[in-house]
Amino acid sequence: MSMEVMVPNLLLPAVCLMLCFSLILCSKDLNIPDGQGEISPQDVKFHSVDYRNVLHWNPNALSSSEPQYYVQYKIYGDKHWVNVTHCQGIRGHLCDLSKETADAREYYYARVQAALPGVHSPWVLSSRFNPHWQTSISPPRLKLEVTEQGTVVQLRAPSSPNMRKKDSCVSIRKWQRLIYRIYVTCDNIVQEEHSVNGCTNELLIADLRPSTTCCFQAAVHIQHLGRTSAKGKKSCITTL
Repeated sequence: MSMEVMVPNLLLPAVCLMLCFSLILCSKDLNIPDGQGEISPQDVKFHSVDYRNVLHWNPNALSSSEPQYYVQYKIYGDKHWVNVTHCQGIRGHLCDLSKETADAREYYYARVQAALPGVHSPWVLSSRFNPHWQTSISPPRLKLEVTEQGTVVQLRAPSSPNMRKKDSCVSIRKWQRLIYRIYVTCDNIVQEEHSVNGCTNELLIADLRPSTTCCFQAAVHIQHLGRTSAKGKKSCITTL
């Protein structure tokens, strides 16, 4: 006489749920073998200042080992990834892609893979990156000269890592229209603020009180991006 095991109707949903959960786990294990997910790099993203475009990532918190990392990049729309030659098998957590992403008009992707002997992680992709729209700008450099006519403020825009033939850095004015903002404080009291077109490298301020200690700071404003740099370091003089 055969025996049949009856499953109460109330238990059927629970049994189905357990079976589905087991299938999901098995499927996950098939896609990512043991060890791969535990070394995958985290938070892969670009950080860009003055068009120095550096890819950063964090090591996986689940991994107690120190894997090697491999970096690739491509221009948006391209089918093929390109190895970043100086970032193959590295131990660090960043890769300078300024040269590879030198065309500020293009959009780029980068991806990172971690590897240990006998195991490698899936590739981890960055968000789409455009240097022109996403770079941050440093304050301009300031130089002061006291003359009988007043205080001459000389300004120099930040430089990018892209080099000219004579190894001099290219000013970011090549890609951005800048406005310099100059802040003047005399005897610790804010006196005035000046705005100067970025094409101008020099400003004469003639209305400061004589025999007064005045400090100057400058910032860069990019109007079409609505973005302003931090103020630079203070430079101080005593007026005549």
